[in-house]
Amino acid sequence: MKISKLSIKSPQFPDSLRALDDAPKSLNVLGNMPTGTYVAIVGTRKPTAYGQQMTYELARELSRAGAVIVSGLAYGCDSIAHQAVIDTGGKTVAVLAHGLDRVYPVAHRDLAKAILAYGGALISEYEPGTVPMQFRFIERNRIIAAISRAVIVTEASARSGALFTANRAHQLGIGLMAVPGQVTNPNAAGPNNLIHDGATLIRSAADAIVELGFLAKETTPVPAASAEEALILELLSGNTTANAESLVEASGLLPAKFANIISLMEISGKVRNLGAGLWAAR
Repeated sequence: MKISKLSIKSPQFPDSLRALDDAPKSLNVLGNMPTGTYVAIVGTRKPTAYGQQMTYELARELSRAGAVIVSGLAYGCDSIAHQAVIDTGGKTVAVLAHGLDRVYPVAHRDLAKAILAYGGALISEYEPGTVPMQFRFIERNRIIAAISRAVIVTEASARSGALFTANRAHQLGIGLMAVPGQVTNPNAAGPNNLIHDGATLIRSAADAIVELGFLAKETTPVPAASAEEALILELLSGNTTANAESLVEASGLLPAKFANIISLMEISGKVRNLGAGLWAAR
């Protein structure tokens, strides 16, 4: 694909990026910059299983609700967020710290192609031939923050590069959200510290969707296949979210039977797993 160049004077150049004191003079773009509300999801390159789950589910559900997910195509949380959007058929934007004549890491070349195939974009302030260097990853984080309505940090150490994006979002007055984690987990120190300092606590995709004012896209309801499924759907009616323990108690089902039924309901598209043990009807 041909690389397009957007001058800072171009009407297509993002206004929020143009307003930066250190705005790039131009943006190089592969693909098409999608329209819609941009939400950045960032985090560590080495997430735990919990971090992987929360990143994937937040990106998936926000994409389904209509958000354009922004991240940096790096290992870990970045690539998980992009992949979750691809899996839903949504649009995502990757902000790169090098020229668009290459993909770094090389292992994410197919992911980059998928981003473009699904109507997303790869963008960079750097000219083709520019190689990735540590300071450029820090520089590009201001672009991730500036083009986004909100930045969500899912899992990151106290010194993670994702916190540069979070700090820039705070400086710009952009919505800053974070997923809490165990205090003994080093990868939770970043978001836990952000929450302590005032970032919005996000327990699930539902929290983020409500906080950002998104309304999930309407879908045709799938009928219940049994009385037990009908009961669970009734408990989740009216856009209610509930955790597994409360659903087991309210339904009167044995935990093992509930787990089997709710799993089948997720597979058949009747309910959504929002993470952290929370469920919602489709």
